[in-house]
Order: sequence, then C-alpha cells, then structure tokens
Amino acid sequence: MTKRLFIVPLLAPLLLKAQTQDSTLANNFSSDHPTFFQRDWVKKAVAPTILFGASAATWNDREKIRELRNRYIPTFRRHYDDYLQYVPAATVFGLKFAGVKGRNNLGRATLSYASSAAIMAIIVNSIKYTAKVERPDGSTKNSFPSGHTANAFNNASFLHKEYGLVNPAYSIGAYSAATFTALGRNLNNRHWISDVLAGAGIGILSSELGYFFIDKIYKNKGDYLGYKDRTSDKPSFLSLKVGTALSTTNFLKESELDDKKETGLEAGIEGAYFFTKNWGLGGTFSFTSFPVKGVSFELDDEPETYDIVTQSLGFLNFSVGPYFSHSLSDRLQLMVKGSMGYSSGASGKIFIKSDLIDTPTNELEIADYKPSNGFRWGGGTTLTYKFNNRIGITAYADYHRMNSTVKYTFNDIIADDDMDENLNAQAKEKMNYVGLGLKLTAFF
Repeated sequence: MTKRLFIVPLLAPLLLKAQTQDSTLANNFSSDHPTFFQRDWVKKAVAPTILFGASAATWNDREKIRELRNRYIPTFRRHYDDYLQYVPAATVFGLKFAGVKGRNNLGRATLSYASSAAIMAIIVNSIKYTAKVERPDGSTKNSFPSGHTANAFNNASFLHKEYGLVNPAYSIGAYSAATFTALGRNLNNRHWISDVLAGAGIGILSSELGYFFIDKIYKNKGDYLGYKDRTSDKPSFLSLKVGTALSTTNFLKESELDDKKETGLEAGIEGAYFFTKNWGLGGTFSFTSFPVKGVSFELDDEPETYDIVTQSLGFLNFSVGPYFSHSLSDRLQLMVKGSMGYSSGASGKIFIKSDLIDTPTNELEIADYKPSNGFRWGGGTTLTYKFNNRIGITAYADYHRMNSTVKYTFNDIIADDDMDENLNAQAKEKMNYVGLGLKLTAFF
C-alpha cells in the first residue's frame, strides 16, 4: 500500500456525480441524435472503465505503494471497513421502512439490489479464485479484486440511485462510506491499490447491470419519477488525480546521495467551489513519491563497488488557492489556478549494498533521513473534456516549489569528526517539480 494509498480515499464524492441519472432528467447535451458519449450505456460505463484502467495502471506499482503505507502507518489495524460497507444499503431499507419515497417502492428496490449483489458476487469470486493473487499481508491468495470494496460501491450506488435525487447528501454520504471502506482495505494491508480500484469498478458496474435488468422487466426507469436534475451551471468539481511528477531540481544535490533529477508519481483528490461561472476557491490533498536512483563508490584499497541505496522520498501535501474557469465549448473547459500550502515529508532509510557485506540481503543500514515540513506554492492549468454535464476526463499540468532541510541520523559505524555528538547531519535542498497527468472529474 503506498503512493496511491491516499488517492483511493475520496473516490466517494468523486464518483458521486459519475453515475448516470434517469432518462427523465434534463441533459445539457441532449439532442435528437445523441453522440457516442451521450448514449445511455456509454455514460453508465465511464466510471467503471476508468477505475478498471486505473487498476491496470497501478498494477506494477503495487509494492511501491504498499511500502509507503508501511513507512507511515506500519501498525495500523482497524476493522471499521468490515461494517461500513453495509451502511449505504442499510440506509436505503431504513428510509423505505420509514415511508420516505425514493426512486422505487420497497419490493422493486429489493429486487434491484438482489440482482446487483448477485452479479457482483459472481464477478468478484470468479476472478478471485482464478487470478489467485496473494494478499499484501501474505495471508491468502484471493486478493484481487477487493470484495469489501465491490460490495461497498454496489451499496453506495444503490443508495445513490434510490435517493440521490431526493437529496444529494445521500449520494455524498454513500460514496464517502464506500471510499473509506476501500481506504480501510489498503490501510489494514489486506489489499493492494489495484484490488480496491477494480473492486470499486465492479461494484458500480454490478449496480448498473442489476438496475438495467429489473428496469427491463418493469419497462420503465422507476416507480416514482419526476425529480429535477439539480446540477449547477457553475463548474464546482471534485476529481481524483494520478500522474507523473518530474523534478526540476536535484532533490539530494547537497546531500550527494543522488546525482540525477528524480521522476516520481503523484496522486490525490482535488476540488473547488465556484461562486460564479468563472471564479472559485479550491484545494488539493495529494501524495508524491520520488524513487532515488542512488550513487556508487569504490574504496582505494578494494576493487569492489559499493552502492548507496536510499528509500524513496515521500511527501503529503495540502494546498488551497483561487481557481479561474473558462468554457471553450460545451465539451471543453479550461481552468487555471494558484496555490499555496503545506508539505510533510516521510522518513526513510539509507543503506550500503555490496557483495562484501555479510547479511542476508547484502545491505547494511547506515542512516535514517527525514525531510522537514514546510511551505509550498505553485500553480497549474487543466483542460477537461466533458462526457456529459456531470463527468469528464481532465489533463493537468501543475508546478510546485518548496524548500526542505533533510536531516540525517547516522549509525556510529560511519560517524566522523564532521558530525556532532548525536551523529546528526543536515542539508538544505530545493524540491521543485512539475506534475503531469489525468483526473477523473465530477461536476456538481
């Protein structure tokens, strides 16, 4: 669990608006001849497809992502995810028994839910016991995909479909519960990031299929129709972002632990509330990780090469600032922003590696390091293509600047006269980088 550990949390509100509404709802892009992205089945498939794609994209980075989890919260053990996954479905039935009207009556809602749950169970278990992926904690070989997450997002979609148009708060709460269930599976080291992303996609897809089949039987889109679409014309949004972080400075130049600029990964959640059609205020919560390539050296009296291995640099970031939006067309939207905020660095370890080192891994830990927390600022621009008035795919480019003092605590085996009595040293480093990537953007 790691890098994208923090991207998973917060899938909730992101996908809140990604679900399609009933055919009776107003669509800003409606026409007598719908385009490809206006077709009902395409709109229903957008969110699951993006989640499946994200699962595939993170597959090779699973262990790196888990490494960061192990560095930040190695002893995290909470079992709220075992129960939270059921809260959205329990809410639906509670509201039905209380007499609150939603999309369907109790009988039809139950049929839709049962159909969705059956489809989800078949898909999840068929893949689990065919793929046989080992869990990150090594307990069993049924990790992919996450059944808890699939169930949580199926239940969230159930609440969204039944009561999302009655009050958007139901949808926000539903997908928030599903997101924190998915996050819990990562935090508890029970699933890889790829598992929960695929599970979320399966949960949403199962709900869509379940409602599709039951709607065909009843030959309409619901028992109680006529609610109005409450989408605002202001471009307020929430988005899930994943991309590449390209350093413009050598982060460890002064420390002499790396002689190259780093290329890393970033992921997070971003959102903004717009007061007008053009101006808003927003913020970003993100994680960035930069693998350190390392350096090699030789001793004068030995022919062997020694490698200095440094664990990746990791940062948690929070920033806020103004946003400006301009619609280039019905489909294309341009945004620019300024930002300032705070960055917190993760601690890491430094090793010397050589065949001459008599340990099982041929490594010897020589120091711990910790970048200082501090101020960061920057800006960015995005271009969004809207599939419909609720969801789009966004290309982004951001620039960030920050300075950090990296503090080192060395083992006494390499201490020298330049270090103080506590075997400490430090170096001031410039850590500036450009973020390039994609976002799944939901408008509300």
